Amino acid sequence: MSAHNPGTELDLSWISKIQVNQPAVLRRAQQIQARRTVKKEWQAAWLLKAVTFIDLTTLSGDDTYSNIQRLCYKAKYPIREDLLEALNMHDKGITTAAVCVYPARVCDAVKALKAAGCTIPVASVATGFPAGQTHLKTRLEEVRLAVEDGATEIDVVINRTLVLTGQWEALYDEIRQFRKACGKAHLKTILATGELGSLTNVYKASMIAMMAGSDFIKTSTGKETVNATFPVAIVMLRAIRDFFWKTGKKIGFKPAGGIRSAKDSLAWLSLIKEELGDEWLKPELFRIGASALLSDIERQIYHHVTGRYAAYHDLPMC
Repeated sequence: MSAHNPGTELDLSWISKIQVNQPAVLRRAQQIQARRTVKKEWQAAWLLKAVTFIDLTTLSGDDTYSNIQRLCYKAKYPIREDLLEALNMHDKGITTAAVCVYPARVCDAVKALKAAGCTIPVASVATGFPAGQTHLKTRLEEVRLAVEDGATEIDVVINRTLVLTGQWEALYDEIRQFRKACGKAHLKTILATGELGSLTNVYKASMIAMMAGSDFIKTSTGKETVNATFPVAIVMLRAIRDFFWKTGKKIGFKPAGGIRSAKDSLAWLSLIKEELGDEWLKPELFRIGASALLSDIERQIYHHVTGRYAAYHDLPMC
């Protein structure tokens, strides 16, 4: 991943007069969704690229060492070897960008990846995921423990109450403390945009999170009723662009929740390319949080190579 975002001083003048033009954002979102997708070998190439952006995720109450082990194996070998050979991509080292687990499962993931002989990063959710409604002291300790156990990326959730009540200084201070607790680990800040009330709040929360030192801003926990949507993404991406113009610092973007189909992933890649440019299309600056997405991408690659769709038993589940 790229160097840490050191953050900036809190400057509320950046956000005080902001009003998001919702109709314009919705029109832009419709344009993206209506666009025809790439086909044939171009599609296969873009889908393989999409694999390298995935934070392969399991956040279930019944996670055990064995399914963390399977997840890590799938992260290392995301597409069946014979399919990669048919595309002449078997020697390109294609893996997912990271695996993402609960704090209590970080040790399991580190152990499984070490046993598989690979250096894929382990990301951990933290700070009272998904609601963020625990004491600050507890949330900070959770970050520190996940880092101690070997997580190199921490996906924190913000306290949405601070956004809804306009307590921007308090939000900035909390994220600054998360940044400090992360130490050398990268900080990905989940805004839980489906619970922020308005697109204007999404822009303001994005900007505060970046000022406070977030290396990535992330749409959702995946547990809200509304998760990653294009209108929200457009607002967050414009905030990233504005922050870059003001500071020269590139901040990463991670949509998560509800991204399940290969077609969805292509639309997200297209959005990033159009809004931020090719330089953001790398795992250091773009991730997709997903669990089911990889299976559909592999099915589409299988279809491209063989001309038929895979039966249930043809592709291994993670």
